[in-house]
Amino acid sequence: MPLHEVNSPALVRQFLDLPARLYQNQPNWISPLDPEIETVFDPAKNTLLAHGEAIRWVLTNAAGTVVGRVAAFVNRAAEPADPTLPVGGMGFFECEDDQAAANELFGAARLWLAARGMQAMDGPINFGERDRFWGLLTDGFTEPNYGMFFHQPYYQQLFEQYGFELFFRQYTCYREVDMPLHPAFSRAFDTYAQQYPTFRFQHANKRDTEKLAHDFHQVYNLAWANHSGISPMSLDKARDLVKQMQPVLDERLLWFAYHHDEPIAFFVSLPELNQIFKHVSRRFGLLAKLRFLWEKRQYMQRRDKKLFGVIFGVVPEWQGKGIESALMVHARAEFMRAGYREIEMNWIGDFNPRMLAVTRSIGARIYKTHVTYRYLFDRERPFERSPIIR
Repeated sequence: MPLHEVNSPALVRQFLDLPARLYQNQPNWISPLDPEIETVFDPAKNTLLAHGEAIRWVLTNAAGTVVGRVAAFVNRAAEPADPTLPVGGMGFFECEDDQAAANELFGAARLWLAARGMQAMDGPINFGERDRFWGLLTDGFTEPNYGMFFHQPYYQQLFEQYGFELFFRQYTCYREVDMPLHPAFSRAFDTYAQQYPTFRFQHANKRDTEKLAHDFHQVYNLAWANHSGISPMSLDKARDLVKQMQPVLDERLLWFAYHHDEPIAFFVSLPELNQIFKHVSRRFGLLAKLRFLWEKRQYMQRRDKKLFGVIFGVVPEWQGKGIESALMVHARAEFMRAGYREIEMNWIGDFNPRMLAVTRSIGARIYKTHVTYRYLFDRERPFERSPIIR
């Protein structure tokens, strides 16, 4: 089966069009937007390509029909968690139910990475942040949230038959917004309410983008940047994220806790954008953009909207002191007033038991499971799963 490096507009189109054929009989599939896929491979838009490499292929059968695709990437600026095991990435995998075809795609990624000094590959992952296009869906084949792939159920066997091993699971947790919280949450709310204004809980002001970026940047770096695989965020990067969110941001979904005006916790959510994008052409041309604006206006007027939790964090000094409980009480009340009825919280790794405990404490249940696999090139080397965050 011929393997073609994607290096022309025609091959780019074949790479982007394959999923529409593979998922044509899957009613819950929602396509990512083509421009968002292309951003990953565009040096002008993906800064990781300044000190890394990415390649992608399509695989065709004897008749010239595309039967699979895959990408591989190396980030030379990233510090390996284990200096003895440099790890590359593979992702954007799609394939017919054919183990031989899948093996050829996986093998191409492995050989390309090995030639660049890598000794293992993680996949399917993104050449970018973990918040999107990361992990293989293995359970909960419902409509995907924005930025996450839907996958064919047989993909798990294709990965595991090749020899990939489970590195970590990523859970999406679900709850109905109006589900009552445990009484302990109300007690935390009352405790901190009595200490106003020393402690404040409020949602963001979308017009004050500089404050939003500053507060997000501060909490993120204190709460998350010391975790394996997560790099510190610059203030300019935070500003850029706020700018990207601006067209779809609902300020009532971005909540912060403050102590003496210093941000100490956040719960950042967005409207579940795939509920809008599923009505829009994935090529996202001018007409699609106009359709998006109309669909967004209609959706935001509904009283049964879904939101998805992007990230939750408490700076270490304030963890375990009820800040997160009080913050959730404030946020939940505003979510209901704004007409949100369901919430899915994306991307909680099984290596983060504290965060999983928080989701259980608010009555959320695991709704979807994605898996990040690792393949060791040295098949005699002992395999180790992702370490638990303590």
